[in-house]
Amino acid sequence: MKRIVEETEISGLEALLGEQVLLMCANYFYAGKLVGVNTSCVELSDAAIVYETGPWTEKGYKDSQKLSAKKWYVATAAIESYGVGK
Repeated sequence: MKRIVEETEISGLEALLGEQVLLMCANYFYAGKLVGVNTSCVELSDAAIVYETGPWTEKGYKDSQKLSAKKWYVATAAIESYGVGK
């Protein structure tokens, strides 16, 4: 079967725009919808700080608390690893 394949050069955080992500940073973990990316920071909507993930096999986090701002910004220099959230 032939398929149309679209190649893109988008990778890293840009490839996760619009996804629920978990950002593991130097001091805290943040979860939320990734809505913006630039060279100095990322923007999360519906953001939460994750104090305890709990078992990685569980659907949610054991202790996460919503942040009060509509938009939350995290410095890219503080991000150690990231991925699509639970």
